[in-house]
Amino acid sequence: MPLNLSASSVEITRAICDIESVSGSERRLADAIEQSLSGYDHLEIIRDGDTVVARTDLGRPGRVVIAGHLDTVPLNNNLPTRFETIDGEEYLWGRGTVDMKAGVAVQLKLAAELSNPIVDVTWMWYDHEEVSAELNGLGRLAANRPDLFVGDFAILGEPTNSQVEGGCNGNLRVELRAFGLRAHSARGWVGENAIHKVAPILDTLARYQPREVEVEGLVYREGLNAVGITGGIAGNIIPDECMVHVNYRYAPSRTSAEAIAHLQEVFPGFEMTVVDQAEGARPGLDAPLAQEFLAAVGGEAKPKYGWTDVARFSALGVPAVNYGPGDPLKAHADDERVKVEQIFECERGLRSWLSAPTE
Repeated sequence: MPLNLSASSVEITRAICDIESVSGSERRLADAIEQSLSGYDHLEIIRDGDTVVARTDLGRPGRVVIAGHLDTVPLNNNLPTRFETIDGEEYLWGRGTVDMKAGVAVQLKLAAELSNPIVDVTWMWYDHEEVSAELNGLGRLAANRPDLFVGDFAILGEPTNSQVEGGCNGNLRVELRAFGLRAHSARGWVGENAIHKVAPILDTLARYQPREVEVEGLVYREGLNAVGITGGIAGNIIPDECMVHVNYRYAPSRTSAEAIAHLQEVFPGFEMTVVDQAEGARPGLDAPLAQEFLAAVGGEAKPKYGWTDVARFSALGVPAVNYGPGDPLKAHADDERVKVEQIFECERGLRSWLSAPTE
């Protein structure tokens, strides 16, 4: 069934949230979006798997890419959506309202209504963001149709409380291992306890002071934490191996190679295996279109501490920022909910920029 894109952005948010689209089941929502936009003459529609692209071709001197993902994390009795009033504020409650269908709804409404924007716009709604990187629809689209990523600036509708957040931290996960010698625990002195040997790792993590790094005017806070630990064979055996899983969120002033080198310095003498790495993205606010966008929506840009797909645009040479309704702290929460006013605020900001008169 097509969506009613003449409805308010809040009602569109509710409609697309109520179409369940946990990662891997985005097709019904992608079909609805494709059908809803196919009748607009100012848009060219492109489909790649469960990713839908709609773009203008008006010959404008600049092009911006505006993107959002369609999938959500699994449900936990938080659909269908409903309205709630808390401390006098109206919220839309339910899975996907924050991460990130409210942003997608704003984008869909503007894609349909803005037939004469001041820049050409490539709108992208993609699948599989909430799962492993190799499944990400934006990555697949970049490989299949790199021409669609040509642009002067990009905006990702991740939840930011409808404020601009530039770039993002990088993300690195490693496994640190210590080895010992098995023995019967009744005669533990003849073995070497690998679990005991990881004590220096835990002590280092407990004492570690994360950096705060200024990058192009924004201050990114880093983080280094144990996120898992495994070891032990049985209740009467001295273990011969123990692994500590460590996550490093690092400022975009470092490359992933530099981040790995840093962890090798912090944890000398331990076997290190890199299990995941994702480059960060610099703020992207020095581009002329970025400056015009920031002036139009108002407020002061902030750093993005988490990793987002702005890094994919940055890697392609397209400066990118995060901008969408919703409190990031409510993303993935069982009581996920977005302030109704933030949805309208995000719509006003994007609309005022894209439809501003040419000077």
